[in-house]
This record gives sequence, structure tokens and C-alpha cells, in this order.
Amino acid sequence: MTAREGVQSDAEAGFGRRLTPGASPALVVVDMVRAYFEPGEQLYMGLDDCLLSAERVLAAARRAGIPVLHTTVSFVEGGMDGGYFFQKVGALSVFVGDQPGGRPMPQVAPLPGEPVLVKQYASAFFGTSLASTLRAQGVDTVIVVGVSTSGCIRATAVDALQHGFIPLVVRDAVGDRADGPHEANLFDIQAKYGEVLGEGAVLEYLGGVTR
Repeated sequence: MTAREGVQSDAEAGFGRRLTPGASPALVVVDMVRAYFEPGEQLYMGLDDCLLSAERVLAAARRAGIPVLHTTVSFVEGGMDGGYFFQKVGALSVFVGDQPGGRPMPQVAPLPGEPVLVKQYASAFFGTSLASTLRAQGVDTVIVVGVSTSGCIRATAVDALQHGFIPLVVRDAVGDRADGPHEANLFDIQAKYGEVLGEGAVLEYLGGVTR
């Protein structure tokens, strides 16, 4: 593929400007369930680095005393509540009812008092009370960890921005089934929708938060 003549770089075109995380963050743990981490599962990613990173970010968020929310996916038998998304992605059948694949990984399991939002679509905001819950807590920044980068993470970051929150995606704490979509979507999030930061930078940020 040849370069397109006259096309400016992303920076020259005005993409990738910096958003400064606010003083009142919340952590959203997106779909960190067994279906993605247990060998033999249809959605198995073949790695757990992001799970270990998410565990550390979650511990830091709890120490900082910020709101922590979790999401999971669940459909009725037949998937009617998942509409065309359920028809398009056959692997979503692992989330029908109370199957083991839909249960949280123990490393990042919710504690009492941490809401678990049940969703049927990619974004943690779509069809849930997430936005109103965050607003009631005075949140201005949404830290996002979980899976998968090209699906639920990207959709959640975009919707966070559209709901008026600063999205902060933790690079080390999100994952996907293939490196290409993972990297491409992190690139797009950083260019257009939020901030993609390493675990160390996020832990430092959380260490300075006072609630």
C-alpha cells in the first residue's frame, strides 16, 4: 500500500490531544469472566497478563476508596434480549443463563457493595445504570480494565466520552484474542476517545487520589 498523497499525519490533523484525568475517578471492570481466561472456553484468549494487571489496579482503586463497578454479560434462553448482536456472535451463547463461563475470575471478583451491572451489548453504558450511578458519585474520570479491547473496552471508552467522562484505559489491564485488533483499537482510543496509559502511570494516579 502506498502513502496517500497530501494526507496529514494524525498529529497534524489534530488527533491525539491530551485529556487530563480528573480528581474523582471510578474503576469499571469489564467482563473479566471465566469465558476469556479458562482454557477450552470458546472465547479463551490464551493469556492472562491483563487479568494480573487488572488485579493490581483493582487493589489500588480499593485502597484509594474510589467507586468500583463490574460488568458481566447474561442472556435469556434463546438470546432474544441480545437481538442481532447475539445472532452475529455465536460465542455469546456461553452467557445464556448461569453458565460457568459468565462467572467472574476470582482475582477480580466483586466485593459486597461493588455494583455488578448486567449487560447484553458491548458498552458497559448501553442499557445499564452506569452513567447515572457514576454521576451520583460525582465521578469525572472512568478507568477501564477488562476484555475485550476491540469490543467491550472500545465501546465502553467511546460511550464514557459521549456521556461526559474522561476515559482512561489501562493498556496492561485490557486484552483481546489477537494482537492486531488489540493494538489497533488502543491506537484509535488514544487518537480519538480517551487516554491509554500503562499500569504504572495509573497506579501513580490512584496513589494521589483523595476521596
